[in-house]
Amino acid sequence: MPTYEYKCMDCGEKFEVFTSISEKEKGLDLKCPKCGSENIGQLFGGLVLIHKTGEIVPSGGGCCSGRS
Repeated sequence: MPTYEYKCMDCGEKFEVFTSISEKEKGLDLKCPKCGSENIGQLFGGLVLIHKTGEIVPSGGGCCSGRS
């Protein structure tokens, strides 16, 4: 079963979700385990965060993060 990593946009907590691809495609009702916020974005390889609205948010420095 795949593991997906998420980050709370409110408190910064990172957490993992173990779920099937089909369940993820149906949509997950995620809440931050630390603060309960629904303002969650998915992390990909530690380089990019995609918010549930579809906005791509750079998550770190370096040449490809969109920050100078």
